[in-house]
Amino acid sequence: MFKHISKYWWCQITGWFSYFLVNAFLHTGDITESFYGGLLVIIVLGVLFTHLFRMGVKKLDWEGYPMDKQLMFFFWMLVGSGTLIFGGFYAIMRYVVQDEDFAHANPFRGLLGCYLIMTVWWVIYFLYHYIERTRMEKLDQLTLQATVKELELKTIKAQLNPHFIFNALNSIRALVDENPQRARTAITELSNILRSSMAAEKAETVSMEKELNIVKDYLALETIRFEERLNVTYDIDPETLGLQVPPMMLQTLVENAIKHGISKTISGGNVHISSRLKGLQHEILIENTGQFVEKLKNGHGFGLESTRQRLSLLFGNRASFEIRNKDEKMVEARVIMPLL
Repeated sequence: MFKHISKYWWCQITGWFSYFLVNAFLHTGDITESFYGGLLVIIVLGVLFTHLFRMGVKKLDWEGYPMDKQLMFFFWMLVGSGTLIFGGFYAIMRYVVQDEDFAHANPFRGLLGCYLIMTVWWVIYFLYHYIERTRMEKLDQLTLQATVKELELKTIKAQLNPHFIFNALNSIRALVDENPQRARTAITELSNILRSSMAAEKAETVSMEKELNIVKDYLALETIRFEERLNVTYDIDPETLGLQVPPMMLQTLVENAIKHGISKTISGGNVHISSRLKGLQHEILIENTGQFVEKLKNGHGFGLESTRQRLSLLFGNRASFEIRNKDEKMVEARVIMPLL
């Protein structure tokens, strides 16, 4: 039975019962039936009006308002509930109970007493919700950080694709005797990619220029493997090079284009990467030869989903990502982010 009573009602019961005990023990005058009756009336009216006003502020969703508006809520809840409690108490004691002693009492003193009671009640109420809200915000923040960290670690694992590394090493091995200088350059390019993958754990964003350099290293290695089958073009607005983007995001999308587009086409194809300003937004576009099959989850799933999740965690609904078939031969992946 008691398990179904909410914290709010436990606080109401405990608070008003404490109020009754304090008044009963600290009362210096004669304790009469009228005294207990008046105390009971105050408690009943207190429970009634505080509950009604609480329903009102909850309906108005006061927690979503800024602090100055919340303070206004606090003031009017205090004045409104205190005035109604005193008004109800005065009317009942004066005209219903017809207490002779009460008829000669100072009403302003009683009104101030009700305001004092309501000040204590509303301070406790607002303070409890402020502490609870702060605790939940910290909990949400910790959950978000844990989610980001987990997502970053998964992203790092995804970037360290064993097939890509093995293919790159095989390509480099073939170049050792044929073109030693190019082999040394390829080793440097592979090293840059691996280093950036490791560093992605430590940064939420990196500059577009740094991200683009990694993509160029990646595509340079893939060009060794695909040779004439891979044609890469760029259309990069210089003003976007200093803008911040999630680390390894562009590389993930380009790798997706190579893996599910170029590699599945016998004659190879094109990859076009563009970065430009579009009003107050940064638009990144990756176009590649091939066709996007939405139901295909193996390989496509994590890379694309991680892109959506990282954009959502960093920018909320201000960023978007979509991938679609531009026509019968080309796939288009579009990322739009707000300017930081």
